[in-house]
Amino acid sequence: MVKNETIVQLLTVFRRYGYEGATLTRLSEATGLGKASLYHHFPKGKEEIAAVVLNYTNDWMAANIIAPLGDKERQGLSKIKEMTKKVNELYSCGQKSCILAVLVLGESNDIFHNQIQQALKLWIDTLAKVLIEAGLDEKTALYRAEDAILQIQGSLILARGLNDTKPFERVLNHLPETLLKV
Repeated sequence: MVKNETIVQLLTVFRRYGYEGATLTRLSEATGLGKASLYHHFPKGKEEIAAVVLNYTNDWMAANIIAPLGDKERQGLSKIKEMTKKVNELYSCGQKSCILAVLVLGESNDIFHNQIQQALKLWIDTLAKVLIEAGLDEKTALYRAEDAILQIQGSLILARGLNDTKPFERVLNHLPETLLKV
């Protein structure tokens, strides 16, 4: 069994270099594990490593973003504020790339498309349910939920491209009121 700390180190390599650039040498250097040790833990190589990283991220998102959005004890605004807090944590205030976005590019899209699509749809659908509970009609709720993910992902790209996290921070700060605006 691979420790979570090792998976986080592997995640860092994929976020930084993408699937194609996450070579076994880079993965080995990041974890301190030799290539033989990596193959021992991941007999199918890089594809299996990326799958473990993606599953780790999806599990984290399910526990820290999706579950709080479904919390029946909280109101819409509180749920969305918690979501933005956890999104901020996941992306280190806009300094880290989204692994879903990284793996949807290039050859890794063919391998992981269904998993990524399911993760994004779950996030959108769960957020839309919160917006419906807050009084929005189904169509508007879905559009706003999709727009929220677009804004988060787009601001991450802009933050990386500009080497400035302010766009990401601005999106997260305004997202709760934007989503719930009547």
